[in-house]
Amino acid sequence: MNRVKAADVIRPKHFRWRLEDRVATVTLDRPERKNPLTFESYAELRDTFRALVHVDDVKAVVFGSNGGNFCSGGDVHDIIGPLVEMPTDALLRFTRMTGDLVKAIRHCPQPVIAAIDGICAGAGACVAMAADLRLGTPASKTAFLFVRVGLAGADMGACAMLPRIVGQGRAAELLYTGRSMDGVEAERWGFFNRLVAPDRLMDEALSQARELAHGPSFAHGITKTCLNQEWDMGIDQAIEAEAEAQAICMRTEDFKRAYRAFVAKQKPVFEGN
Repeated sequence: MNRVKAADVIRPKHFRWRLEDRVATVTLDRPERKNPLTFESYAELRDTFRALVHVDDVKAVVFGSNGGNFCSGGDVHDIIGPLVEMPTDALLRFTRMTGDLVKAIRHCPQPVIAAIDGICAGAGACVAMAADLRLGTPASKTAFLFVRVGLAGADMGACAMLPRIVGQGRAAELLYTGRSMDGVEAERWGFFNRLVAPDRLMDEALSQARELAHGPSFAHGITKTCLNQEWDMGIDQAIEAEAEAQAICMRTEDFKRAYRAFVAKQKPVFEGN
Protein backbone atom coordinates (compact mmCIF):
# COMPACT_ATOMS: atom_id res chain seq x y z
CA MET A 1 0.00 0.00 0.00
CA ASN A 2 1.32 3.44 -0.93
CA ARG A 3 2.20 5.77 1.93
CA VAL A 4 -0.07 8.80 2.16
CA LYS A 5 1.46 12.16 3.07
CA ALA A 6 -0.52 14.91 4.74
CA ALA A 7 0.41 17.35 1.98
CA ASP A 8 -1.33 15.10 -0.54
CA VAL A 9 -4.73 15.22 1.15
CA ILE A 10 -4.79 18.16 3.60
CA ARG A 11 -4.84 21.69 2.15
CA PRO A 12 -7.13 23.78 4.36
CA LYS A 13 -8.27 27.25 3.37
CA HIS A 14 -10.20 28.28 6.48
CA PHE A 15 -7.68 27.66 9.27
CA ARG A 16 -3.92 27.52 9.69
CA TRP A 17 -2.14 24.21 9.25
CA ARG A 18 1.53 23.47 9.80
CA LEU A 19 3.42 20.18 9.89
CA GLU A 20 6.90 19.93 11.36
CA ASP A 21 8.78 17.04 12.94
CA ARG A 22 5.76 14.69 12.84
CA VAL A 23 3.57 17.22 14.69
CA ALA A 24 0.68 19.03 12.99
CA THR A 25 -0.46 22.38 14.37
CA VAL A 26 -4.02 23.60 13.78
CA THR A 27 -5.13 27.14 14.68
CA LEU A 28 -8.21 29.09 13.76
CA ASP A 29 -7.34 32.28 11.93
CA ARG A 30 -9.75 35.04 12.92
CA PRO A 31 -8.03 36.48 15.99
CA GLU A 32 -9.75 39.85 15.66
CA ARG A 33 -13.04 38.06 16.53
CA LYS A 34 -11.57 35.57 18.99
CA ASN A 35 -11.44 32.80 16.38
CA PRO A 36 -15.07 31.85 15.80
CA LEU A 37 -16.02 28.83 13.74
CA THR A 38 -17.85 29.16 10.43
CA PHE A 39 -19.71 26.64 8.28
CA GLU A 40 -16.59 26.34 6.14
CA SER A 41 -14.09 25.89 8.98
CA TYR A 42 -16.33 23.31 10.68
CA ALA A 43 -16.42 21.25 7.49
CA GLU A 44 -12.70 21.61 6.77
CA LEU A 45 -11.74 20.67 10.32
CA ARG A 46 -14.00 17.61 10.17
CA ASP A 47 -12.48 16.53 6.85
CA THR A 48 -8.94 17.19 8.08
CA PHE A 49 -9.24 15.05 11.19
CA ARG A 50 -10.91 12.33 9.13
CA ALA A 51 -7.98 12.43 6.70
CA LEU A 52 -5.51 11.96 9.56
CA VAL A 53 -6.63 8.34 9.80
CA HIS A 54 -4.87 7.68 6.49
CA VAL A 55 -1.67 9.77 6.62
CA ASP A 56 1.73 8.46 7.68
CA ASP A 57 3.71 11.58 8.48
CA VAL A 58 1.52 13.06 11.26
CA LYS A 59 2.02 11.40 14.65
CA ALA A 60 0.51 14.04 16.98
CA VAL A 61 -1.65 17.17 16.68
CA VAL A 62 -1.72 20.45 18.59
CA PHE A 63 -4.91 22.50 18.29
CA GLY A 64 -3.61 25.87 19.39
CA SER A 65 -4.74 29.35 20.30
CA ASN A 66 -4.23 32.43 18.15
CA GLY A 67 -4.05 36.05 19.22
CA GLY A 68 -4.62 35.18 22.87
CA ASN A 69 -7.81 33.14 22.36
CA PHE A 70 -8.67 29.54 21.50
CA CYS A 71 -12.15 29.71 19.95
CA SER A 72 -15.28 31.74 20.72
CA GLY A 73 -17.64 29.13 19.24
CA GLY A 74 -19.98 29.49 16.29
CA ASP A 75 -19.79 32.89 14.60
CA VAL A 76 -22.84 34.98 15.55
CA HIS A 77 -23.22 36.52 12.10
CA ASP A 78 -21.98 33.69 9.88
CA ILE A 79 -23.66 30.81 11.74
CA ILE A 80 -26.14 31.85 14.42
CA GLY A 81 -28.01 34.31 12.20
CA PRO A 82 -28.55 31.85 9.33
CA LEU A 83 -29.56 29.06 11.74
CA VAL A 84 -32.53 31.11 12.93
CA GLU A 85 -33.97 30.97 9.41
CA MET A 86 -33.26 27.31 8.60
CA PRO A 87 -35.89 24.52 8.45
CA THR A 88 -35.52 21.56 10.79
CA ASP A 89 -33.90 19.23 8.25
CA ALA A 90 -31.17 21.78 7.49
CA LEU A 91 -30.61 22.37 11.20
CA LEU A 92 -30.18 18.65 11.75
CA ARG A 93 -27.63 18.46 8.95
CA PHE A 94 -25.70 21.27 10.66
CA THR A 95 -25.80 19.75 14.16
CA ARG A 96 -24.73 16.38 12.77
CA MET A 97 -21.81 18.07 11.01
CA THR A 98 -20.64 19.70 14.23
CA GLY A 99 -20.91 16.38 16.03
CA ASP A 100 -18.95 14.74 13.23
CA LEU A 101 -16.04 17.07 14.03
CA VAL A 102 -15.90 15.71 17.58
CA LYS A 103 -16.12 12.14 16.24
CA ALA A 104 -13.28 12.83 13.81
CA ILE A 105 -11.04 14.22 16.57
CA ARG A 106 -11.72 11.22 18.76
CA HIS A 107 -11.32 8.64 16.00
CA CYS A 108 -8.06 9.84 14.44
CA PRO A 109 -5.22 7.68 15.77
CA GLN A 110 -2.96 10.62 16.67
CA PRO A 111 -3.03 12.09 20.18
CA VAL A 112 -4.59 15.57 20.03
CA ILE A 113 -3.46 18.27 22.47
CA ALA A 114 -5.56 21.42 22.90
CA ALA A 115 -3.50 24.47 23.93
CA ILE A 116 -6.08 26.84 25.40
CA ASP A 117 -5.55 30.51 26.09
CA GLY A 118 -8.21 33.19 26.52
CA ILE A 119 -11.74 32.44 25.33
CA CYS A 120 -12.75 28.80 24.85
CA ALA A 121 -16.51 28.88 24.49
CA GLY A 122 -19.45 26.98 23.05
CA ALA A 123 -18.35 24.80 20.16
CA GLY A 124 -14.76 25.80 20.95
CA ALA A 125 -15.14 24.25 24.40
CA CYS A 126 -16.48 21.09 22.74
CA VAL A 127 -13.45 20.93 20.44
CA ALA A 128 -11.22 21.23 23.51
CA MET A 129 -13.31 18.57 25.26
CA ALA A 130 -12.74 16.20 22.33
CA ALA A 131 -8.95 16.49 22.58
CA ASP A 132 -6.96 13.83 24.41
CA LEU A 133 -5.02 16.33 26.53
CA ARG A 134 -5.68 19.95 27.41
CA LEU A 135 -3.19 22.59 28.52
CA GLY A 136 -4.57 25.91 29.72
CA THR A 137 -3.48 29.27 31.08
CA PRO A 138 -4.61 30.78 34.39
CA ALA A 139 -6.53 33.56 32.60
CA SER A 140 -8.35 31.26 30.16
CA LYS A 141 -12.15 31.22 30.23
CA THR A 142 -13.93 27.99 29.27
CA ALA A 143 -17.71 27.99 28.95
CA PHE A 144 -20.28 25.58 27.52
CA LEU A 145 -22.61 28.51 27.01
CA PHE A 146 -25.35 27.00 24.83
CA VAL A 147 -28.03 27.69 27.44
CA ARG A 148 -27.30 31.40 27.17
CA VAL A 149 -28.65 31.41 23.62
CA GLY A 150 -31.69 29.30 24.50
CA LEU A 151 -30.22 25.93 23.57
CA ALA A 152 -29.65 22.71 25.47
CA GLY A 153 -26.30 21.89 26.96
CA ALA A 154 -26.60 18.71 24.88
CA ASP A 155 -24.28 19.72 22.04
CA MET A 156 -21.49 17.90 20.19
CA GLY A 157 -21.47 15.11 22.78
CA ALA A 158 -21.06 17.34 25.83
CA CYS A 159 -23.62 15.46 27.96
CA ALA A 160 -21.74 12.22 27.37
CA MET A 161 -18.14 13.39 27.45
CA LEU A 162 -17.95 16.29 29.90
CA PRO A 163 -19.16 14.22 32.91
CA ARG A 164 -16.38 11.73 32.21
CA ILE A 165 -13.83 14.54 32.37
CA VAL A 166 -15.03 16.66 35.32
CA GLY A 167 -17.71 14.50 36.95
CA GLN A 168 -21.50 14.40 36.63
CA GLY A 169 -22.38 17.14 39.10
CA ARG A 170 -19.79 19.59 37.84
CA ALA A 171 -20.74 18.93 34.22
CA ALA A 172 -24.41 19.49 35.06
CA GLU A 173 -23.57 22.85 36.64
CA LEU A 174 -21.56 23.99 33.63
CA LEU A 175 -24.18 22.83 31.11
CA TYR A 176 -27.22 24.21 33.00
CA THR A 177 -25.71 27.60 33.79
CA GLY A 178 -23.38 28.23 30.86
CA ARG A 179 -20.96 29.94 33.24
CA SER A 180 -17.25 30.08 32.56
CA MET A 181 -14.40 28.38 34.39
CA ASP A 182 -11.15 30.23 34.77
CA GLY A 183 -7.95 28.28 34.29
CA VAL A 184 -7.39 27.54 37.96
CA GLU A 185 -10.86 26.05 38.39
CA ALA A 186 -10.61 24.15 35.09
CA GLU A 187 -7.38 22.52 36.24
CA ARG A 188 -8.78 21.78 39.71
CA TRP A 189 -11.84 20.15 38.12
CA GLY A 190 -9.70 18.06 35.78
CA PHE A 191 -10.64 19.76 32.52
CA PHE A 192 -7.06 20.97 32.08
CA ASN A 193 -4.21 18.54 32.56
CA ARG A 194 -2.07 21.44 33.73
CA LEU A 195 -1.67 25.22 33.58
CA VAL A 196 1.06 27.00 31.64
CA ALA A 197 2.03 30.67 31.41
CA PRO A 198 0.57 32.20 28.22
CA ASP A 199 3.97 32.88 26.70
CA ARG A 200 4.93 29.24 27.21
CA LEU A 201 1.68 27.59 26.17
CA MET A 202 2.44 26.64 22.58
CA ASP A 203 6.04 25.67 23.38
CA GLU A 204 4.83 23.32 26.12
CA ALA A 205 2.10 21.84 23.92
CA LEU A 206 4.50 21.29 21.02
CA SER A 207 7.12 19.79 23.32
CA GLN A 208 4.61 17.28 24.66
CA ALA A 209 3.34 16.56 21.15
CA ARG A 210 6.88 15.91 19.86
CA GLU A 211 7.50 13.54 22.75
CA LEU A 212 4.37 11.60 21.80
CA ALA A 213 5.14 11.78 18.07
CA HIS A 214 8.59 10.26 18.59
CA GLY A 215 7.26 7.57 20.90
CA PRO A 216 5.63 4.28 19.88
CA SER A 217 2.93 6.00 17.82
CA PHE A 218 1.22 2.78 16.70
CA ALA A 219 0.80 1.87 20.36
CA HIS A 220 -0.47 5.39 21.14
CA GLY A 221 -3.18 4.86 18.53
CA ILE A 222 -4.17 1.60 20.24
CA THR A 223 -4.31 3.39 23.60
CA LYS A 224 -6.56 6.10 22.14
CA THR A 225 -8.86 3.52 20.60
CA CYS A 226 -9.18 1.64 23.87
CA LEU A 227 -9.77 4.81 25.89
CA ASN A 228 -12.69 5.65 23.60
CA GLN A 229 -14.19 2.19 23.03
CA GLU A 230 -14.05 1.02 26.63
CA TRP A 231 -16.55 3.66 27.77
CA ASP A 232 -19.27 1.27 26.63
CA MET A 233 -17.73 -1.96 27.92
CA GLY A 234 -17.97 -3.88 31.13
CA ILE A 235 -14.73 -4.65 32.98
CA ASP A 236 -14.45 -8.19 31.61
CA GLN A 237 -14.95 -6.95 28.05
CA ALA A 238 -12.40 -4.21 28.56
CA ILE A 239 -9.78 -6.59 29.95
CA GLU A 240 -10.26 -8.91 26.96
CA ALA A 241 -10.09 -5.98 24.51
CA GLU A 242 -6.86 -4.82 26.10
CA ALA A 243 -5.40 -8.33 26.03
CA GLU A 244 -6.01 -8.48 22.27
CA ALA A 245 -4.74 -4.95 21.74
CA GLN A 246 -1.54 -5.55 23.68
CA ALA A 247 -0.88 -8.79 21.82
CA ILE A 248 -1.05 -6.81 18.56
CA CYS A 249 1.41 -4.24 19.95
CA MET A 250 3.76 -7.05 20.90
CA ARG A 251 4.06 -7.90 17.19
CA THR A 252 5.38 -4.42 16.32
CA GLU A 253 8.95 -3.54 15.51
CA ASP A 254 8.80 -0.80 18.16
CA PHE A 255 8.34 -3.47 20.84
CA LYS A 256 11.44 -5.26 19.53
CA ARG A 257 13.35 -1.97 19.34
CA ALA A 258 12.53 -1.22 22.96
CA TYR A 259 13.74 -4.64 24.05
CA ARG A 260 16.99 -4.41 22.12
CA ALA A 261 17.61 -0.90 23.46
CA PHE A 262 17.00 -2.07 27.02
CA VAL A 263 19.46 -4.93 26.64
CA ALA A 264 22.04 -2.54 25.17
CA LYS A 265 21.33 0.02 27.90
CA GLN A 266 20.31 2.58 25.27
CA LYS A 267 17.28 4.80 24.74
CA PRO A 268 14.88 3.24 22.19
CA VAL A 269 14.26 5.05 18.92
CA PHE A 270 10.68 4.37 17.91
CA GLU A 271 9.44 4.50 14.32
CA GLY A 272 5.73 3.89 14.77
CA ASN A 273 5.56 0.37 13.35
